[in-house]
Amino acid sequence: MRRPAFHLGSAFLAALFVLPILWSGWSSVRPGSGFSLDSYRRLATYGEGVGVYLTNTVLLVVLTVTGTVAVSTLAGYAFSRFAFPGRRILFGLILAILMVPYPTILIPLYVLLGKLGLQDSLVGLALVMIMFQLPFAVFMMRNSFAAVPRALDDAALIDGCGSFGVLMRVLLPAVAPGLVTVGLFAFLASWNDYVAPLILISSDERFPLPVAIVNMRLHDFGAVDYPTMQAGVMFMAAPCLALFLVLQRFYVRGFMSGALRG
Repeated sequence: MRRPAFHLGSAFLAALFVLPILWSGWSSVRPGSGFSLDSYRRLATYGEGVGVYLTNTVLLVVLTVTGTVAVSTLAGYAFSRFAFPGRRILFGLILAILMVPYPTILIPLYVLLGKLGLQDSLVGLALVMIMFQLPFAVFMMRNSFAAVPRALDDAALIDGCGSFGVLMRVLLPAVAPGLVTVGLFAFLASWNDYVAPLILISSDERFPLPVAIVNMRLHDFGAVDYPTMQAGVMFMAAPCLALFLVLQRFYVRGFMSGALRG
């Protein structure tokens, strides 16, 4: 009786997540009485053009994912393999960032970026996104490295590898699921985030997709253009769904080998 109940419950939960996406897709192609792609045509020509907003989003994603993976990999390797004064305190301070709701410090960050000359910049926005991704990413990578036996390090050192060689040639392939998990979370955060770009970006030509799509709500005489908004939702959801399905196996392995280890 447990197996049918498990599958029935799983199917019900899956339907709860899938039905809104199907409804959005249906609404985007049937704005009136029949099938139409007019909402996607309006989406393509809205504002600066969907190509500009997509380019901004892709650039933001590339910078955020690359920076998050690079910094968290080096930090996780250091925390798991090297003993240095204040290691536990520093690790605790990094994790403490998780307790701070990031919208509460966006205004100070906006002022700081202005002093650094990175205000209204995708690079500055990417740095903010990286900062808020690092606590989880460092935690994940530290535990992923800790799950790899130190005997591999010793064998590589005996063969002549240095510390950086051990990381690049031996440990990175072993923690690949953790890298994929960190990269996937960074991708989802930078692809979908709305609040940070809304506050830190002021130029229309630098808006990422979430801000541009929300701005589509206002149509003639204050009416909401729901079909175009639903087209934008589908445009944003499709890459996330495809990437998650492709990387699902690595994503699950990353959590099993990293986050569930003490």
